[in-house]
Amino acid sequence: MDPGDRERDPDRYGDFEAFVAARGPRLLRVAWLLTGDAHLAEDLLQTTLAKVWPKWHRISGERPEAYVRKALVHTHASWWRRRWRGEVPHGEVPDAVGSFDAYESVDLEQSLAAAVRSLPIGQRAVVVLRFFEDLSVEDTAATLGCAPGTVKSQSAKALRTLRAVLPVSAEGGERG
Repeated sequence: MDPGDRERDPDRYGDFEAFVAARGPRLLRVAWLLTGDAHLAEDLLQTTLAKVWPKWHRISGERPEAYVRKALVHTHASWWRRRWRGEVPHGEVPDAVGSFDAYESVDLEQSLAAAVRSLPIGQRAVVVLRFFEDLSVEDTAATLGCAPGTVKSQSAKALRTLRAVLPVSAEGGERG
């Protein structure tokens, strides 16, 4: 962004600044759900906003959040294609002592986050947009640039995978 842009078009800059201030935390959450890493999420959102800024005068009218969300997904997909995904070291977590686990909800969150990150990029994008962002099938399809049937099939496959790998059943009890 050119520092002189603010002087040349203060309304455009102000609109963009207000949009980022209002919608930034929600967009950062989407970025974190896509990347699974707070620092990468910040980088992803910043990169996406930098890409969107020059086009802001065209997209700010109708549905700018949908446009930015779509740009987030596409930017993440391009990063994901380039990144090396080799071995990742994991330590063994010791068994909990006693029957009460004060960190059970944190463990479930971590399990869910890891399970979502293990999904293929298309399924991950569908799950994030449909279930974490609470978009309709049609809005998700429009954001991803695909048919509603694709969203339905990708979400069904993703949910099947998540149910198989998550440690908690639908009734809330441990599987075992």
